[in-house]
Amino acid sequence: MGPSFGSNTMSVGLDIGTDHIRVAQVVPRGSSFALTGYGMIGIPMGAVAEGEIVDTDAVATAIRELWRRSGIKTKNVVIGVSNQKVVVRLIDMQYMERAELAGAIQYQAQDYIPIPVEDAILDFQVIGDYMTSSDEHMMEVLLVAAQRDMIGSSVAAVEAAGLKLQQIDVTTFAIVRGLLGVTPSVLPDESAEGEAIGVIHITSGITNIAVVEKGVPRFTRVSSLAGNEFTQAIANVLNLTFDEAEDLKIQVGLPDVEQHIAPEVPGVDPQRAQMAQDALEREVSKFIAEVRRSLDYYLTQATQVRTIRKILLTGSGAQLRNLAGYLEKGLQAEVVLADPLAQVQVAAGIQQMVTEDRMGCCAAIGLALGSVAE
Repeated sequence: MGPSFGSNTMSVGLDIGTDHIRVAQVVPRGSSFALTGYGMIGIPMGAVAEGEIVDTDAVATAIRELWRRSGIKTKNVVIGVSNQKVVVRLIDMQYMERAELAGAIQYQAQDYIPIPVEDAILDFQVIGDYMTSSDEHMMEVLLVAAQRDMIGSSVAAVEAAGLKLQQIDVTTFAIVRGLLGVTPSVLPDESAEGEAIGVIHITSGITNIAVVEKGVPRFTRVSSLAGNEFTQAIANVLNLTFDEAEDLKIQVGLPDVEQHIAPEVPGVDPQRAQMAQDALEREVSKFIAEVRRSLDYYLTQATQVRTIRKILLTGSGAQLRNLAGYLEKGLQAEVVLADPLAQVQVAAGIQQMVTEDRMGCCAAIGLALGSVAE
């Protein structure tokens, strides 16, 4: 366990998204965890773009208001970062002791990351070791590199809100933890040889794609094809404002993947519904191609033969009607709407709020879990 000055009794995850900021407070309860505080707040459009904080003041103001509303008292927080300026790579290195590893990584990192090492903050985690056929002892290391400036603006926003940064995590790791729990290889059938699970987390501004084997994210990718792009496509075709298009998107969703008949939506002109759905279908096929490229890339990199038979779908953008069916057909895998609340007991007072944001709460809960479980 870590130091006993209360750090492991409670943890608060802060998920700074494109149009909402969410906070989750988690405490250990017996052998599992309880979600004892929760809140979300909207942020001005453009304050966060493609996962990066652009307007520190606007974000800090929203965080302060979120603390006031949610009644969370603690000032220590864990935040996640998720954008093009965070790179996660799985690398193979000769086996060495942890003390030597930090130096070796610093020295070798540039071969693996597109960010100049002097501008990057590096972190790593050993996820396993193995012997090669020629009896060389090797280790698999998960390398994370983040651009210093981008981390700097996240830290600045948190501190300007009067909070203390306890830890920075990769949002994708938090999402995986939020869905699969803190202990690796949760379900015995998931760790079947050669099986991997895909995770797709769609928010308004970005999509996180991950491949998980035995509880460890072995591949991650961030795409800017996400919920807002879907909305914008409808806005463009029907000449609507973004908010009008968002409402229409939620009302009509995608057509049934087999029948292709637009549903009768009360109060929506059938022709408009049809146009909105056509626009959505075009965006979703682009989206599927993007996800497929990521999964294929992972499969070509994998050393053993792999299949991805199951994909967990989460995030506020995952609620688009019939999306799971399209993904299932396009990716040739079983797609399941995942439940981020399966890993925690939810306190009575916040039950309704959390249930309403069930698809959106995953990253915040996962961030909190990562810190409280250490």
